[in-house]
Amino acid sequence: MKKILGIGNALVDVLMEVEDDRLLNTFNLPKGSMQLIDHQKAKFIDNQTANLKKTITTGGSAANTIHGIARLGTATGFIGKVGKDSKGHLFYKDMKDSGTHPLLIESESMSGFALTFVSKDGERTFATYLGAASELTPDDISEHLFDGYTIFHIEGYLVQNHELIHKAVALAKAKGLTVSLDLASYNIVNENYDFLHELVEKYVDIVFANEEEAKAFTGEEPEKALGKIAEVCDIAIVKVGPKGSFIKKEEQMHLIQPYQANCRDTTGAGDIYASGFLHGYINNYPLARCGKLGSYLSSEIIQVIGPKFSDKQWNEILKNRND
Repeated sequence: MKKILGIGNALVDVLMEVEDDRLLNTFNLPKGSMQLIDHQKAKFIDNQTANLKKTITTGGSAANTIHGIARLGTATGFIGKVGKDSKGHLFYKDMKDSGTHPLLIESESMSGFALTFVSKDGERTFATYLGAASELTPDDISEHLFDGYTIFHIEGYLVQNHELIHKAVALAKAKGLTVSLDLASYNIVNENYDFLHELVEKYVDIVFANEEEAKAFTGEEPEKALGKIAEVCDIAIVKVGPKGSFIKKEEQMHLIQPYQANCRDTTGAGDIYASGFLHGYINNYPLARCGKLGSYLSSEIIQVIGPKFSDKQWNEILKNRND
């Protein structure tokens, strides 16, 4: 049986819809970015947003992707670190309920969480308190974790931990796994530019990027960026929002048309796109079909608040999908 293993920040998402960008400015959060915050700022933001309606769900980029892959029917596992608290228990239960094997390490620290602000145009801005998630270390990674897996998927938010990621990808490649990387955020790319280029050139087979991340990585607009990324890995995917996505492998290039959707919240759109693509890829779908499934799922997730579908929504998706 082919299986996909993910590694990432094990987080709980607290989602809030905002009327305009004034609140983001108050907290010094650039719209569309992911900013790491300390516990004091997390408490301050929580107090200042007490009157806003909040949706609480499990999150973390790679965890969202792995969750989606599992719901599509592919066997999965996930490596992360959580606290011995209610958020950690929620994360573990959600993994188990989705059918994912949780390779979770427990910490005495508080579990991490992401305060997610959803603007009227669907753009999301993250203020993230990593907590226990940030304590994942190279010593937590051993070669037996990769046994039986075919693909190893990494979220870009974790690449700031250079030693951890370097050890993980080296072990994955030594075990013969295909390595997939989601670049995650343009500011993550900017802050880890040299490390990411070395990582992709030496270890990564599949790269997922949106147009901002692709530009930060290459300095180019989407189509040229696609070509540059494809020069240093096997498969490059550049997502261009309502315009669809591009996929390139050697001389093969595909434009994946978007599905029509009423966008409410883009949280998790890139993550679930990767779910569809990787599920298709491991099941030997042609590349265009992989992209089509990813595009369909992302068009569905932006019509709900949060990065996850309910059980009822998954039942409808699995019944109606045309991949």
